[in-house]
Amino acid sequence: MGKHLPVELEHRAFWAIKNLNFDPLAAGEKRLLQLNELDELRFEAYESSKLYKEKTKRWSGPFKIRKVYPYGSVELWNTSGGTFKVNGQRVKHYKAGEPIVEKVEIPLSTPSSE
Repeated sequence: MGKHLPVELEHRAFWAIKNLNFDPLAAGEKRLLQLNELDELRFEAYESSKLYKEKTKRWSGPFKIRKVYPYGSVELWNTSGGTFKVNGQRVKHYKAGEPIVEKVEIPLSTPSSE
């Protein structure tokens, strides 16, 4: 024995389905607009990332860490550029000290066989 809804609920369910699927052309256009909006958001995120990378390339190091914030963000300081915040995972560590000479000669010898 199958289950049936009361007539009034069946009518409302049929009416809702009919209204939702009333105009497939309009539904298709709406979906296309949503896809276009998604593409625009993706493009804006790409442009924002590109601008951020270009901005960070302008900064020249070395930097000193001025403050560490929760969740991994770091405030860096440079005498020529002031301070700015970055993702702490993107900070490269280096050893302070003598500068690296551009051209270094290292004589190599054959290892002794003992």
